[in-house]
Parts: sequence; structure tokens; C-alpha cells
Amino acid sequence: MNDYTLALRRERRLLMLLGWVCIALLAGALYLQYVKNEDPCPLCIIQRYFFCAIGIFAFLAAGIRNWRGVWVLELLIAIAAAGGVGTAARHLSIQMNPGFSCGFDTLQPIVDSLPPAQWFPGMFKVAGLCETVYPPIFGILLPGWALIGFAVILVAVVASLWRHRRKLAS
Repeated sequence: MNDYTLALRRERRLLMLLGWVCIALLAGALYLQYVKNEDPCPLCIIQRYFFCAIGIFAFLAAGIRNWRGVWVLELLIAIAAAGGVGTAARHLSIQMNPGFSCGFDTLQPIVDSLPPAQWFPGMFKVAGLCETVYPPIFGILLPGWALIGFAVILVAVVASLWRHRRKLAS
């Protein structure tokens, strides 16, 4: 095995791990929704979509056997993570500033009309308000944890893209 093959194999393992982490985060969201009765708001659902996209792209990239395909999918992961950072930051700012709203009346019908909300309503239907603050986990609000998760994913994937940029040329 050459260095190229070993690096690609390592990258694919890390992408599999990222996909499983996204599944675990989504499972945690469902646990909070159904066991702890913490209803998801429109911004929560949008964050779920971003975690789903990251997981799907990560699993697809893990199955690709060339750097160009991995690079394209990692770029899509970075874009989804950046969208997640923005959504989680907005959600956190709403919860930190009482009196603000996510615009439930405008966002809710849009989010609920997306096809996954029809296919998997238990996962993607809006049931709560963004300004509802649930008990923090280890002192950090739920959108704060999502922000941390998206930021870590974004930094890791951008670092990987930067580190392997020369392999793309070969």
C-alpha cells in the first residue's frame, strides 16, 4: 500500500465516524423530543436537516474510492456545517434574548411542507417555539450544543480539505 491509499483509507474511516456521530446526535434529539417532551421548533428542525445532510454526505464520501469524489462531498459537508452554525447561532441568540421569536408563523408552514416532514413527521414536524428554553445540559443550552457540534464538524472538514488539497491534483 502506498501513502495515497493509506491516507484515503484513513479519511474514509473518519467520514464513517462523522456519519455515525450525526446519527447519534439525531437519536439524542429524538430522545429529548419523545422522552423529555422537549418539542422541536422550526430552527431545531432545520438543524436536524443539516445534521442529516452532513451524515448522508459523510457516508457517501466514505464509499468513494478517489480523492476528487471525497473532496466534493467534504465540500458539501462544510457548506451544510456552515449553514448549521448560522442556524444554531440564530437559535441561541433568540433564546438568550427573551422577547425575540424565530417567526413561528412564517417558518413553521415552510418547514412542515418539506417532503421529509411528510415522510417522517415524528422527526421533522414542528411542535414547539424557538423561544422556549429547555433545561441546559451541563450548563449549555441545546442550540449551544448544536453550535458546538456544527463548528467542530466545520473546522475538522475544512482542515481535512486543506490538508489533502495536493492529493486532489494527482
